This record gives sequence, C-alpha cells and structure tokens, in this order.
Amino acid sequence: MLTIGAFAKACRLSPKALRLYDELDLLRPARVDPDTGYRYYAVGQLERARLVAWLRRIGMPLARIRDVCALEPAAAAREIRAYWARVEAETAVRRDLAAFLVDHLSEDPGKDDTVLELRYFAHSDRGRVRPANQDTAYAGTRLLAVADGFGPAGAPASSAAVAALRFLETEELPAGNVLNLLEEAVQGATEALRDATDGTDGNGTTLTALLWTGSRLALVHIGDSRAYLLRNGELFRITHDHTVVQSMIDEGRLTEEEATTHPQRSLLLKALGTGTPDLRLHDATPGDRYLLCSDGLSTVVPEPRIRELLTSGTGPDETVRTLVTEANTAGGPDNVSCVVADVVEAAA
Repeated sequence: MLTIGAFAKACRLSPKALRLYDELDLLRPARVDPDTGYRYYAVGQLERARLVAWLRRIGMPLARIRDVCALEPAAAAREIRAYWARVEAETAVRRDLAAFLVDHLSEDPGKDDTVLELRYFAHSDRGRVRPANQDTAYAGTRLLAVADGFGPAGAPASSAAVAALRFLETEELPAGNVLNLLEEAVQGATEALRDATDGTDGNGTTLTALLWTGSRLALVHIGDSRAYLLRNGELFRITHDHTVVQSMIDEGRLTEEEATTHPQRSLLLKALGTGTPDLRLHDATPGDRYLLCSDGLSTVVPEPRIRELLTSGTGPDETVRTLVTEANTAGGPDNVSCVVADVVEAAA
C-alpha cells in the first residue's frame, strides 16, 4: 500500500486532485484508515491514475474521463480519438477567428489593398438514375451554396435551406463577426427546413456554403456535401464529412480505399438541424478556386480527376459543366451539383 503522498508522486497527480477524484468516485483509494481518515492506494491503481492524469492533460472533462476509464482498452482508444478529433475541429475554428481578429486589428486604414471579387457559376443535374433532383446549388456575388436533400421532401428541404441564406447577399456584414452572422443564418435555414417538410421524420438536407466578405470566405458545413480549395495547383478538401464511414476512418477502423465500397458510405451522422455545423474562416488570395459539390460528384469522380478538371484553365461555367458531365459519364448514380468560384482582382 502507498500513502496518498507517495501515490501522488508516482502517478503525478496532486493529493488535492486525488481527494477530488475520490469524492467524484473516479479514483477511490484502496483503503481509508477508520481512525485518521488517511487514504492508502494499491500499486495496481497506478495505471488507472496515470490514465486519468494524461486525460486531464489533454483537457478531457472529468465526467467523460470516468466513462473512458470504464471501457475496454480498444474502446477507450476509439473514444479518446473521437474526443481529440472534436477538440481539433473546435480549435481550428478558434484559430481562424483569432487570425482574422489579428489581421483586422493590424490593418493600416490608409493601406491601398487590392480589391478582390468572385467569378462564379452553379449548376445542378438530376444524374442518370434518380427520378428527380433533390439537390440545390446557388452562386451569387457573396453567397455560394450546395444542399443535398433526402427523403420524400428532399427537394423542398434543400431549396428552402438555400433560400433562407439568400438574404446574406444584401445583408451588411459586421466586421469580425461574420461567423456569428452565418451561424444565425443557419438557424433560420433550419427553421425553413422544418416548415418545408412539416417537421416530418426522414426528410432533411446537407448544407455547405461559403460567404464572401471581400477578403475572406466564411464556411458553414454539415453533412457530406464538400468544399475544395485549389491553390497553386494543389487541391485541398476544406470540409469534413459527417458520415458513419468518415467516423470509422477517423477512428482507424477503415481505410479511405475501403470506404469507397462500404455499404454505409452514404449514412449521415449529421444533417441540417440534427447537429452542430462546422464554421470557420478562410483567407482568400487572387488565383484561388473554390469548388462546392454534392456527393453525387465526390463519390464517383476521384479527387485527382477533380483536381485535373479544376486546373484545366477554363472559366467557372465551363468547369462546372465538365464536372457534371464527368459524374454522369461515370454512371451518374445520384443527383450532382457543383459551384465553382474564382477569386480575382476586381477590374479598375
């Protein structure tokens, strides 16, 4: 048996923390002296104590640590991996906002910055198999959006979600607060979705949208539609699929190659109104090209081929039509929607 002081030193937890974990039933001592109340710990408890200490160091809440410690090692590893993936996503949002604030507050009011604008095109196609088109694609001077509806009311669901964001085309954008504005707009889109589907189960839509501020693009994303950035010839996916298959990839239970043929590859974990969307800011530079697409493109056209078509040198309109044709040539098993937008210097 180890005294609380010796045990604390061995597991790198303070005696104060050990007393707290005792009260929370997270790490009970092996024996408590009935006369003095002094706590004693068994050597075999060191492994659990060290795990608790490590999980606290990565910021995991105590209630969740208790759940993780009750799991078998493999299951505990998956839970830790999932927790950290969420931490990284949340950190990315805060990092982007911090970078925006630093740049915004550091700007020289007299600086003659290059004025940027978007050149864009959007198109949605039924595909070769589906009887109707449940996708909605939109592109305007400020707003780019793709929504992929599902269920009997999938078409009105996607249309209502995008229509609810259209006010952003004329809304005055608050400096440094564009993510809050976008988040509020998504709440309005969620209400519009419910109205369009009468709140019935089995209907919904994904939503991936970009809001242009003049120098940055604010992204909102939920579901398995995607956004890509082509910069200096390199293609980057800037969204994360909210699907069962993607969660299995994140947990190391599935490879990217295995995911392409997995029977649950289209099963969503989150859609508009059923989870928290991802929000972040992206700095824009002249020459950037953005692609928003439904999974009708990304599931049948490999990313290397998407990159090849995006770098073809054609304008947004022809590029979009080529991408849609490519998906249909590959069988067109689903509706396919694409938005392509180029960041260019505004004409003098």
